[in-house]
Amino acid sequence: QVQLVESGGGLVQPGGSLRLSCAASGSILSINDMGWYRQAPGKQRELVAGITSGGTTKYLDSVKGRFTISRDNAKNTVFLQMDSLKPEDTAVYYCNAKVVKIAWFGKQEENYWGQGTQVTVSS
Repeated sequence: QVQLVESGGGLVQPGGSLRLSCAASGSILSINDMGWYRQAPGKQRELVAGITSGGTTKYLDSVKGRFTISRDNAKNTVFLQMDSLKPEDTAVYYCNAKVVKIAWFGKQEENYWGQGTQVTVSS
């Protein structure tokens, strides 16, 4: 089985910074895309930032220039550096990974989620 363990959430004042981390462990051959999603109360889950295994990134328009996603492929870890945080960034943040595993027929990609970490931006 595969587990994604997140850390780094918390309470921060507007304009402040937080760094989220997500480490994948278990039966992993490799990891394709990794990403961070968020879900605020009463809203749908949305992709905040994604990164391919080769390092290509994409961002939600509202976080461009403020958030930076990165990954350490050797440690199966993805990070989200969040700067200039705003109250509207308040949400539960979820890590996502497309994990490649060995199956009896060959390689198989499976989708995994972290447990979520709360980010609250408030004065």
